[in-house]
Amino acid sequence: MEISLLYICFAILVVPWGIRFFNKFWFRPKRLEHSLRTQGLRGTLYRFPFGEAKQFAEESKAALVKPIPLSHDIIPRVMPFFHRIMTQHGKISFTWYGQEPIVILNDPESVKYLLTKQQNIVLKPKPDDAAKILETGLVAHQGEKWKKHRRIINPAFHHEKLKLMLPAFSTCCDELISKWDKLIDSKEFSELDVFPEFKSFTGDVISRTAFGSSFEEGRCIFELQQELVLLVFEASMNSYIPFCHYLPTKKNKRIKEINQEVETILRQMIEQREKAILKGENTSNDLLGILLQSNIRESQEGGTKNAMTTEDVIDECKLFYIAGHETTTASLTWALILLSMHPEWQERAREEVVNLFGNSKPDYEGLSHLKIVTMIMHEVMRLYPPITFLVRQASAEVKLGEVTYPPGVQFLLPFIFLHRDPESWGPDADEFKPERFAQGVSKASVQGAFLPFGGGPRVCIGQNFSMLEAKLCLIRILQHFRFELSPAYAHAPCNLVTMQPQYGAQIIIRRC
Repeated sequence: MEISLLYICFAILVVPWGIRFFNKFWFRPKRLEHSLRTQGLRGTLYRFPFGEAKQFAEESKAALVKPIPLSHDIIPRVMPFFHRIMTQHGKISFTWYGQEPIVILNDPESVKYLLTKQQNIVLKPKPDDAAKILETGLVAHQGEKWKKHRRIINPAFHHEKLKLMLPAFSTCCDELISKWDKLIDSKEFSELDVFPEFKSFTGDVISRTAFGSSFEEGRCIFELQQELVLLVFEASMNSYIPFCHYLPTKKNKRIKEINQEVETILRQMIEQREKAILKGENTSNDLLGILLQSNIRESQEGGTKNAMTTEDVIDECKLFYIAGHETTTASLTWALILLSMHPEWQERAREEVVNLFGNSKPDYEGLSHLKIVTMIMHEVMRLYPPITFLVRQASAEVKLGEVTYPPGVQFLLPFIFLHRDPESWGPDADEFKPERFAQGVSKASVQGAFLPFGGGPRVCIGQNFSMLEAKLCLIRILQHFRFELSPAYAHAPCNLVTMQPQYGAQIIIRRC
């Protein structure tokens, strides 16, 4: 009798768990796969238990072994796994990362529809690994929480506020130009890796514009965030191993230490600034000050439920660094590499800058008259978009064209593929031709084919901040230096949060 009772208890506990396990790891994925295939989609077979996650990691690592020839045909190196999938199965095809199918949508119309009009599209589930530390703030929220945060943060990126930040941008540009000028000194030229130079520059910009008088604390946060990004990227290569982020490894411990240290510094800064604002003290027009003023106003007008918590503000400050620093660093680096590869466009840009500003520092209004520089920056971000893709998920049925996608399907929105599709950009899609944008972005190609800052309601809130910073820095460099690729440069774009040069960006600079 006791043995029978034991078996019954065992069955009650184990059988439901077993049903849930096999449903998650086998029956449900196979049902989703069947649904997609019967509607004509092609893709890889589901592999128990983690799909193609291991293959994705292995192909990504293999692509980074050596550089490629000096050309703009970079997709096989930057996104080798998805490039292979689309080559084998078509522009709209699917694969597996875990138990959910990922549908690759290399179609501008479908991507535009998902980003702007589809109500049943949500963010992918937050990863249960080290990467979730970087997926924070506004980019990680949805629904009412996203609307609240967007409303509170918006004033910090208004045009009038950006004008007030121009002196901080200019100060950082002065320091960069002075540093490079000293490197040349009495020599004819100097060689330097501009990638870490721009990392330092954009770190200074975000530290000054986000934290103003607390610049030194901001600089400390920047250095810690840099280390964190590298550690998280290394950890992500093993994300297919269950619970690997819980192991007490040296890297996992350091990731937690850095995150806690950054949050401690930010918490102290926020509390001090809030006290000053509530006392009526004059606060600087930096991002943190504007954000806190907006947040306090929301709290006073609608109660604490309408405002962000201190933890929310901390997350948004962390996002300032990751989104505002990494993306602009990448854009400036590739701009100098591409203008070195195409010196005729470098000279055209310099001629425009000299005609508009001479050797004077640009003012805010003058920046809006730049045509050649704007065309160049757009073409740089077309060929080398800082963010190469986004992932979204269907919360309910989604119909695109003739296909109805069931709930749970994830969609890969591959910006780097869309930006180079010959059907949208012509047979010269892999060539550097800024003249594509001579009539503006809307006339360059079909809608949905150019999305360096995303699109729809969730378009990057800091896009004007980033473009202002990048243009101002490029203008000042063109005023003072001519540059060309060093023989030491190895062309090796890679995906590390943003698209970056794996071995650096060695440039030879000469005074104008």
